[in-house]
Amino acid sequence: MLLDQLKEAVINGDQDEIKVLCNRVLEEKFNPVEAVQNGLIKGIEELGRLWTEGEMFLPDVMMGADALKLALDILGPELAKAEAAGIKRDVKGKIVIGTVKGDIHDIGKNIVSAMMTAAGYEVYDLGINQEVAAFTEKAEEVGADIIALSALLTTTMPEQKKLVDYLREKGLRDKYKVIIGGGPTTQDWADEIGADGWSETAGGAIALCDQLTA
Repeated sequence: MLLDQLKEAVINGDQDEIKVLCNRVLEEKFNPVEAVQNGLIKGIEELGRLWTEGEMFLPDVMMGADALKLALDILGPELAKAEAAGIKRDVKGKIVIGTVKGDIHDIGKNIVSAMMTAAGYEVYDLGINQEVAAFTEKAEEVGADIIALSALLTTTMPEQKKLVDYLREKGLRDKYKVIIGGGPTTQDWADEIGADGWSETAGGAIALCDQLTA
């Protein structure tokens, strides 16, 4: 069954298979929302469970996250059409996530992004080395609830503060919840810069988002 194949392709991190299957979704006019919710997302959920239980390793999660991202890129236009037609997947909230300017690390961010998607959020991943304005512009464009900032270098941590300050300057601070993460970051740093939360793990980030959007 197509849904099971999509799930397995994500678990296996098989991008070639993902391309084939997503093209089948398009060719057969299969409901793209169902393909995402009951195929792709089930795969990343299972992968997350296996990782938590120690049965899968970080490279496996990364491959699965990349496969999921590729699938969402392919199916994106059809998902937009479905939403326009009133067929929506269950979404807890919208999150804009990215690694701040000057920082090109993305492993942790990619895992968090994939897990956020699996947890029911609509995630817009800007990638690495992003200016503070890029986060705000995307948040405004998509009507985000949360902006998530990753910094893996002590030298790029100030960019997280810059984003909070930028939102204040633009009169947008109350419009978005801002969460931060990354190796050198701490709860004390989050408190110091005025962020709404911090997490050390992907699971913690999901719990934090659930709390902030409740």
